Amino acid sequence: MQKNESINLNYYPGHMAKAKNQIIEDLKIVDIVIEILDARCPKASQNPDIENLIQKKKKIIILNKSDLADEIETRKWQKYFRNQGFPTIIANSKIGINIKDVIITIKSLMQSELDKNIKKGIIGKSIRIMVLGIPNVGKSSFINSISKKNTMKVGNKPGITKQKQWVRLEGNIDLLDTPGVLWPKFSSKVQSLYLAYTGTIKDEILDEYEIAYFLIEFLYNNYKILLQKRYKITDEEVDNIFSQNTQAETKFIELIELIGKKRGAVMSGGIIDQTKTAKIILDDFRNGKIGNITLEKI
Repeated sequence: MQKNESINLNYYPGHMAKAKNQIIEDLKIVDIVIEILDARCPKASQNPDIENLIQKKKKIIILNKSDLADEIETRKWQKYFRNQGFPTIIANSKIGINIKDVIITIKSLMQSELDKNIKKGIIGKSIRIMVLGIPNVGKSSFINSISKKNTMKVGNKPGITKQKQWVRLEGNIDLLDTPGVLWPKFSSKVQSLYLAYTGTIKDEILDEYEIAYFLIEFLYNNYKILLQKRYKITDEEVDNIFSQNTQAETKFIELIELIGKKRGAVMSGGIIDQTKTAKIILDDFRNGKIGNITLEKI
């Protein structure tokens, strides 16, 4: 494998441009925007276009998939966004952790407007909420959890939600789901890689082995103990690889091959199946099997 130092993945299918235009129109009729971010990479998973689109709309930030992230780092991100003036809730939508807090926050943000409506004799007007987020941050899981229904298609793949859907919640709240929308060009290689690691960019357009390579490099440098524990790699095995007088690229390739060997990704003749090994590594990371890992730290 030749490691491409200039890798800069961009993924902006035509339907996303159409979805963005629809979001612009729908924003005119909503009261609050809920922005779903991936707790493992909050900034990388934050569409920079959203801030310009929503302008002065009230916004709640959800740090979703908190069960996959480093709790200490997630708390730091919560403080960061709160300091910017946004109510921020740490959530695990799959099992409903802190989802009730979202309803409480919505009502709190809208209380003054509701009081004004009552004085005007307007009773029963619904609160309209738009849920925004890039692909694969867990928007559908969030809506299923907050609505206590399984009305949305849910999967660990980007692009499951194809069109907008309204969902009625308790307390006269209407929730609008929207397709996940990226932006035309990512700002950096690092941001591109984070989105590739988490599955935001479809694997079909990626060189999975190359992405797995960069992920292993990151994990070795930041979560070495978790990496060794997951794949039962001993300190001696690590020393044997990294004490060699070879380029860093060669060392990480050998580490990946060791993982492939330990996980049985071996073809005839003892050759490591690189494709299978890459899929194992990426799936393990995305499903939290390596451990609680935060890619972006403050």
